[in-house]
Amino acid sequence: MDWRAWHQRYDDPGSELSRRLLTVQAQVRAALDRAPAGPIPAISLCAGQGRDLIDVLRDHPRAGDVRARLVELNPELAATAREQAPEQVEVVTGDASLTDQYDGFVPAQLVLLCGIFGNITNAGIQRTIAGSRQFCRTGATVIWTRHRGDPDLVPSICDWFEAGGFERVWVSGKETGFGVGVHRFTGVPEPLVKGQTLFSFVPGGA
Repeated sequence: MDWRAWHQRYDDPGSELSRRLLTVQAQVRAALDRAPAGPIPAISLCAGQGRDLIDVLRDHPRAGDVRARLVELNPELAATAREQAPEQVEVVTGDASLTDQYDGFVPAQLVLLCGIFGNITNAGIQRTIAGSRQFCRTGATVIWTRHRGDPDLVPSICDWFEAGGFERVWVSGKETGFGVGVHRFTGVPEPLVKGQTLFSFVPGGA
């Protein structure tokens, strides 16, 4: 997969990917709006160019409270994110599936799992959801995406989150053509277990 070419679809305002990005950004804004007073630690796995969060921080009134780590394996995409990121956003070029990457930033108030669930196995999705309990403080928001092509796993993903101590906040309708989900962690944070690999990308994802 040429991920840089894939990301160019964000620049086409009529593309499904561009519309999904705007939806994710709206949910990031809402998550920052409802975050409790004080610092807002955030992490983004497979962050790409960082648009999900970085664009929002340009004008959000809580931007100064956010301290974030974005992890992206592709060095070109990570470099673009680093160029655009404000001072309080750290961009790491590395494997986002490794739990070690988030040491010092978890438990977080905002966890972004965008562009992942369409590229990994069902078992990988379930491991990532379970692993998210290490990433989240109580009340944290997790925002995730998944395509709505067959098989449409969005209902199952919601079930897996909700069985793992998350409550549904919002999920986009199938008529949009893409899936964006928002869940809030209602459980007790689990300690970060270093050395875990939560997922690996498989060919043919989107």
